[in-house]
Amino acid sequence: MRFEAKRCGVQFSPPAIVLIYQHKDTNKVRKRIIPVRNFSKCSDYSTAAERLKNHPRHRDYLESVSQSQLERLHIILRDHMQGFSLEHSLASFQLDPDQDLNKLDDDELARKKGQMDRLFERNQRCKDDPDFVYDLEVDFHTKEKCSWDEESDDGF
Repeated sequence: MRFEAKRCGVQFSPPAIVLIYQHKDTNKVRKRIIPVRNFSKCSDYSTAAERLKNHPRHRDYLESVSQSQLERLHIILRDHMQGFSLEHSLASFQLDPDQDLNKLDDDELARKKGQMDRLFERNQRCKDDPDFVYDLEVDFHTKEKCSWDEESDDGF
């Protein structure tokens, strides 16, 4: 890997991915603007990101950029083409515990589930971790009681 990506962003007009990278041999920091062609507001962001990452002209520069980062940048571009603001696009990447996931379309639901999986893996504790505790018991204080939580007189 001759290039190390430092920062990655989007340019709305004309649609492009802006990459700030460092050349490993010379240690020079440079900027590369990668145009996003054949991408519309109806395009699939994951295939467009994969196509860009595997493009022979940009492959070496985007090697250290993750596929999910490129997908997020394409989602921001697609949302801008659909007329959404940047704040709306960035808010869609945040996990809202009160959001009803049943109302999302398949692409949005898959993206939210991927975010939840990454959050789970980041918070997961393995037995090799230094702060691992076997059989950890946590008392979750609930604010409201449910009828099925109360003991019944049926003898069960």
